[in-house]
Amino acid sequence: MKQLEVYIIDDEQQTLDLLSEFVRLMGCNAKVFISARDFFSEEITVANKSIMILDLNMPDMDGIQVMRKMVETGHIMPLILISGYDSGIIHSAEQLAKAYSLNIITTLSKPFNFDDFKQALNSYTLENGQQEKSTEQPISVSELSLAIKEEQLILFYQPQIDISSGSLIGVEALVYWQHPRLGLVSPGLFISLAENNGLIGDLTALVIKKAMQQALYWKSKKLMIQVSVNISADNITSLSLPEQLSDMLDGHQLDPNMLTLELTESALMGELITSLDILTRLRMKGIELSIDDFGTGYSSLSQLYRMPFTELKIDQSFVMNMKRDEEARGIVKTCIMLGHELKMNVVAEGVEDKQTLEILSDMGCDIAQGYYIAKPMPAKNLIPWIQHREVLRLKFD
Repeated sequence: MKQLEVYIIDDEQQTLDLLSEFVRLMGCNAKVFISARDFFSEEITVANKSIMILDLNMPDMDGIQVMRKMVETGHIMPLILISGYDSGIIHSAEQLAKAYSLNIITTLSKPFNFDDFKQALNSYTLENGQQEKSTEQPISVSELSLAIKEEQLILFYQPQIDISSGSLIGVEALVYWQHPRLGLVSPGLFISLAENNGLIGDLTALVIKKAMQQALYWKSKKLMIQVSVNISADNITSLSLPEQLSDMLDGHQLDPNMLTLELTESALMGELITSLDILTRLRMKGIELSIDDFGTGYSSLSQLYRMPFTELKIDQSFVMNMKRDEEARGIVKTCIMLGHELKMNVVAEGVEDKQTLEILSDMGCDIAQGYYIAKPMPAKNLIPWIQHREVLRLKFD
């Protein structure tokens, strides 16, 4: 992979010297600027492999102005924000960057240590390298269409546990593409392609079919596991969807409440009456409904009041930041209270460690999902995973 270019803008010479040394120790090129105006005054062509370390508090042009200028001039690159400001200001600056569609690698509060910086840079270069490798050979619409017809798509399942008891209560089905040329392709690389080219309906139908077949197999093994499947805005435009799914469930001899459909908040921004019609009839058929990534979209309380959701999933960005970000923690707590007041089960995604799980338990959250519990796994691995958990539970009881 090409060597990373790191642009550093900070008005303190000592900080510049320290950061540039950190960057070089990690084998990257450092270009330092004590003034943001100096950066923009140079004829800089931003390389593909480049990031910026940006101080928020600078006298001639502060970090907020720099982000605005980056968008205006096209000097756009991923950012590491650094500052001595309080967490509320840093949080707001991060949200502004995201509103500008800028990629925030991380935020670091001054004074920070080399380990924090190293971890942030390492995680970025690893992820960036994987993305580069996966996009070297672009995926075509015709390939994806063929993949759906030939059922090259496979499902992985991520367990969801009841926080109070620790028992497995469901799984989320995540679709991957077993590509004949590229190997296993993650959903982030083809879902939008399907949505933008009229393929998402067929793709979703295939995912639901495979999920039902798997649920039927688990049922034969005396495992009653609820399966959650993501659907998009395009999926809730067909008035015949409730009848189609009900027929599929009947054909697989599955209770309707074994299937949960997850919709993001943004999926609700289309035709309200049609969505309400379809979602209400899905609930009348007994199918569960979950509002996914809650807190990141634009839904209003009136939408939650109108729509017949049975589950609220808190977006992982809030859950993962709870330990270090009081605002994120407050949002999670509020979401749990809101979900319970609206008689919904509340699921926390992005549970990465024991401490986060304990915080959620104290807050009264119902269900947890995340790498601390289990990574998404092939269907064949779920029963051994359940058996292993049971062995551990008996061992430590």
